[in-house]
Amino acid sequence: MDTKSVENYLNQFGKNIVSAAKKNLRTAKGSTAIGNSIRFEVVPTSTGFSTKFYMLDYGEYLDKGVSGNKKKQSFENFKKQTQSSPYSYTTKQPPPDILSKWIKKKGIKGRDKKTGRFISNLSLAFIIGRKIKRDGIKSLSFFQKPLGVYYNDLKDNLLKELKFDIETYLTTFYRPK
Repeated sequence: MDTKSVENYLNQFGKNIVSAAKKNLRTAKGSTAIGNSIRFEVVPTSTGFSTKFYMLDYGEYLDKGVSGNKKKQSFENFKKQTQSSPYSYTTKQPPPDILSKWIKKKGIKGRDKKTGRFISNLSLAFIIGRKIKRDGIKSLSFFQKPLGVYYNDLKDNLLKELKFDIETYLTTFYRPK
């Protein structure tokens, strides 16, 4: 059976989600590397098609958040239900060297509380890392939100596309005289 209509619909579904997720990430001033890594593919399976989405691993942490060891984080899933983040900091905190690079890139300068003198990026990175370990990372839901919007459209419209494919298939192989 030729299911071009369904396949085209799923391709548009994937394009819409990827486009909206990238826009949400830009609006939230998230990582451009993560935004550039978001992609999808529609894969034929034995029962039809599967739409698969891909991004850098860190994207899922930004999307769903990460709980700290003192504060729990949650996110809104594509069904608009609030869920606890499946990720959490327990004993380790983010590596100071990675945070130090981010601090340098952003041009952030930390000051000593007592004297007001500037502190090193590595010291500031350690302080920020300690706060992240304690409070976690708030969810951006940059992927979950568009997935929910377009998933509802998918539920409503996919049957129409399937009906069109079936009718096309039947009229192609059965021509009444």
